[in-house]
Amino acid sequence: MNNKEIAKLTEQHVASTYGRFPIALVRGKGTKVWDASGKQYTDFVAGIAVDNLGHCHPDVVAAIRQQAGRLLHVSNLFHIESQSLLAKALTQNSFADKVFFCNSGAEANEAAIKLARRFFFDKGEKFRREIISMKDSFHGRTMGAISATGQKKFHEGFAPLLPGFKYVPFNNLEAVKKALSSKTCAVLVEPIQGEGGVNLPDKNYLKELKKLCAKNGSLLIFDEVQTAFGRTGKLFAYESYGVKPDIMTLAKALGGGVAIGALAATNKVMKSFVPGTHAATFGGNPLACSAALAAFKVYSKAGFLEKTAQTGDYFISRLRELEKSFSVVKEVRGIGMLLAMELKQPAGSIVEDGLREGYLINCIKQNILRFIPPLVITKKEIDGLVASLSQSLEKLQANLK
Repeated sequence: MNNKEIAKLTEQHVASTYGRFPIALVRGKGTKVWDASGKQYTDFVAGIAVDNLGHCHPDVVAAIRQQAGRLLHVSNLFHIESQSLLAKALTQNSFADKVFFCNSGAEANEAAIKLARRFFFDKGEKFRREIISMKDSFHGRTMGAISATGQKKFHEGFAPLLPGFKYVPFNNLEAVKKALSSKTCAVLVEPIQGEGGVNLPDKNYLKELKKLCAKNGSLLIFDEVQTAFGRTGKLFAYESYGVKPDIMTLAKALGGGVAIGALAATNKVMKSFVPGTHAATFGGNPLACSAALAAFKVYSKAGFLEKTAQTGDYFISRLRELEKSFSVVKEVRGIGMLLAMELKQPAGSIVEDGLREGYLINCIKQNILRFIPPLVITKKEIDGLVASLSQSLEKLQANLK
């Protein structure tokens, strides 16, 4: 089938919840993908920060093939070897003591909301039910997750939202101080706001947030769905800012391209999840955990994260060259391989130019180009993208005169 035929099938039979580009991607390897016509693209979207190791990493593929021939799914009523090994790897390399597995970032955040409230319920503080989250945040599409999300566009048409959430500006400690009360069970924050525009925290913001939570007796939850597994140059973003949360949510790159989510927490908090309090039928299944284990071993290889950080530094330096050269660029920001170029005009034409030139680019909030490529992207591929961006920015700027 060609691109048009596949697109027609999609339009006829798939819910129209996405605005799709007119290509069907049918194959991928490393940083490259190919559409149904055979055209090659260099991927700077990575399945929205999922394919951190690139497409079809051989270690992940081998693990999937091996596990698929042994056991695809069993109930969590029984012990699952790959699940236990993955939990061990995550806890040994993070602040956490225990892990709950699910299927997505939204599910992980739902679990975090439930755990925080249940923790205080078990302590006899049943009035502690409120959660403070940030404006411009994004935590997923389920009712609990969109209720925690501080963006009105995700709320529209789905009222009534779940009660018990307050929104304050990101990077504003005074606003958090005013919002905290004896009813606050947790503060939920993305260390870096991805969907909100790649908004970085001030140097001491997260550390001071932890102090405020500790003083108030509240929990601190980090949504690391987009920022974990090397995206910031560290295994977890909290390491980049020197502060440990009480609860952390994970998904996206955890499975190396396979759907899996996780909630990680300290023993102190996780003791409130006992049989009957929470569950996920497919959570932590043998196939997904085997893929995630293989991916985790790659993330853990000596020098992998260091090289990612170095390439990220090179990438942002090249983008800042464009910022200096084109007045239409408002700001370049980011860390590691989570970067953004904010324009003073809508950026849709640049995404379309990229498609024609063989580059996949993501645009958020209409005027922000978000770059979240596989961590194995090369300097040569970055140079190629920058050259393409330069031509697009030149056209965009000329049209504004």
